[in-house]
Amino acid sequence: MFGGKDMSVKKMDKPNEGIKCIVNTCEYYMNGDHCAAEKIQVEPRNASESDQTDCATFVTKDRTF
Repeated sequence: MFGGKDMSVKKMDKPNEGIKCIVNTCEYYMNGDHCAAEKIQVEPRNASESDQTDCATFVTKDRTF
């Protein structure tokens, strides 16, 4: 299930070029505002405005130290 918060999306060790992400609470966030997900899914299909869209790949970063 892609986008349903399972970790089936591979986390790369380098940025996914062409994707800028500033959500530093995401598991796939990399310093410099990069995304390390090998692929992303943006939803919903029939959005008509930017503020109606959502990155379904987002997974909350594990904050345990």
